[in-house]
Amino acid sequence: MATLARPRRAGFSRLSNWVFQPRGPEAGEIVLNQRRVFIFPTRHGFFFAFSLLAFLAASINYDLALGFVLTFFLASVGLVAMLHTFRNQVHLAMRPLRAEAVFAGSAAVFEVVLDNRRDDERAAVWLNTTHAATVSDLPARSALACAMSLPTSGRGWLDAPRITLETRYPLGLFRAWSYWQPALRCLVYPAPAASDVLLPTAAEGSGEGVPRGSGTDDFGGLRQYLNTDSPRHIAWKAAALALETGAALQAKHFLGTAAVEVVFDFDQLPDHLGLEARLSQLTRRVLDADAQGLIYTLRLGRQLLGPAQGAAQRLACLEALALFELPHAS
Repeated sequence: MATLARPRRAGFSRLSNWVFQPRGPEAGEIVLNQRRVFIFPTRHGFFFAFSLLAFLAASINYDLALGFVLTFFLASVGLVAMLHTFRNQVHLAMRPLRAEAVFAGSAAVFEVVLDNRRDDERAAVWLNTTHAATVSDLPARSALACAMSLPTSGRGWLDAPRITLETRYPLGLFRAWSYWQPALRCLVYPAPAASDVLLPTAAEGSGEGVPRGSGTDDFGGLRQYLNTDSPRHIAWKAAALALETGAALQAKHFLGTAAVEVVFDFDQLPDHLGLEARLSQLTRRVLDADAQGLIYTLRLGRQLLGPAQGAAQRLACLEALALFELPHAS
């Protein structure tokens, strides 16, 4: 009995591996060959087949020549429809495109590309996940970007859902489908706390101001634009004139007090707040500091980011907050 059970399990395993391919995320482009496209009659297809059997039985019973003609004509239409359903999906190419980072609670959007490299149009091709579905028509020799949304709840990396690509074109008698798990993931930041959270003062942070030659209080005129200047300081009206005359780009110069560096320290937040509440508070403070153009430092345990400002600092801090104390965060 043991010798008979082994080949049965091995054969079932091979069949299972063949039917349910692919099992994991697939990087790069994939092409739907014949082994990846499955086809099966729909409910309408089964009703159509049952009707053909009824027509055939009636034609045999009553010896109806026209009944035979109608039955075999409809059967040939069904066979041709099955072939067109299969051809509408086979050899379709798919590849992952991008997934922008979002905050927890927002919908993550995964974009994939469908590429039709044939001279025939692919009509009514559905992309289904457990949460959303979209339908597209692909003209001949064209590619189309499709977006699939997925709700988020927690922070960290979120893998793209398994996508079921299917079609029932042209008559809806058969359903052809394929499975694809794109190697695409989205970074989910912690949900920011309420906007009324106050930024810490210099005493809460480093306790020292960072001296600067210029501030942001009073307008002091225009000067030549430097690569280190913030884009919000560009004199846009003068920039339009500079584009016409070929003059150098100018930036606004401000006079005022020295800029103050603030430090956001995870360990200095109240102890009664949980981990996620602390991260939400820090997320809000990072967003507010970036909006105000402040120089800030984020301290998460042994990890220190800054002092710096700008988009690069904001993205680095948000990523660190999203992955803080998560297993397999890389």
